[in-house]
Amino acid sequence: MVDVEGKVVVVTGAANGIGRALARRFHAAGARAVVVADLDGPAAHDVASELDGARPGSTLAVGCDVGVDAETCALIERTESTFGEIDLFFANAGVGVGTDLETPDEVWAKAWAVNWQAHLYAARRLLPGWLARGDGYFCSTASAAGLLAQIGSAPYSVTKHAAVAFAEWLSITYGDRGLRVSCLCPMGVNTNLLKAGDEPGAGALAAVVRATGDVLEPDVVAEVALQGITDEHFLLLPHPDVQVFLERKASDADRWLAGMRRLQSRVREA
Repeated sequence: MVDVEGKVVVVTGAANGIGRALARRFHAAGARAVVVADLDGPAAHDVASELDGARPGSTLAVGCDVGVDAETCALIERTESTFGEIDLFFANAGVGVGTDLETPDEVWAKAWAVNWQAHLYAARRLLPGWLARGDGYFCSTASAAGLLAQIGSAPYSVTKHAAVAFAEWLSITYGDRGLRVSCLCPMGVNTNLLKAGDEPGAGALAAVVRATGDVLEPDVVAEVALQGITDEHFLLLPHPDVQVFLERKASDADRWLAGMRRLQSRVREA
């Protein structure tokens, strides 16, 4: 069992959506310090100020691009200099960009940097200290797309698979040395990322998500994440159907792929 009370927690992509809900939930659960990191520095400051109003001196806002190694390292260094060692790092920032084979290389690069490489940058910086003290928690937000697939966006699907694979590798490699790892994999959540999927040229991403299950509020996802971390579960699944779909995929890949093609056709016809 893991208790976040009294711990130092960093949440990236925390200015809105799931990240903001996570920051609020960890703070309410008694985290000693919550660092709100986001590309949108002013919005991150707003969230931190809200939390700090309830408990002064318990938050820090950091504007940074986690897809840049130096900025992720600076985020960690600033946190450590302000609050001391980080106990839980939640790599939540993500982007939903790109569609198909015609997606430009620079868009693929952005997806890789934020959806996966940011996790590498953070883990590479944090692991030496965590292993030395025999304790640390790394949690990443991937997506059900990282376990299954994302109709309409190759970059999102591929990079989220990479995020899941990296979390698995961390757990396998360091799980017996004090590192605990979780991976949050929701389907539809009422966030700016989902709303962006409604925009022209987005490959009908939002329509696909809504066709496959309920759209949850970020607070619900944050509650599931906190409970999963408390119980030290690897896969954090706010949508129980994801486990069912994953089992179907594993048991009969050909049938699952055929079903995904049918779903793609229905969405395109809608």
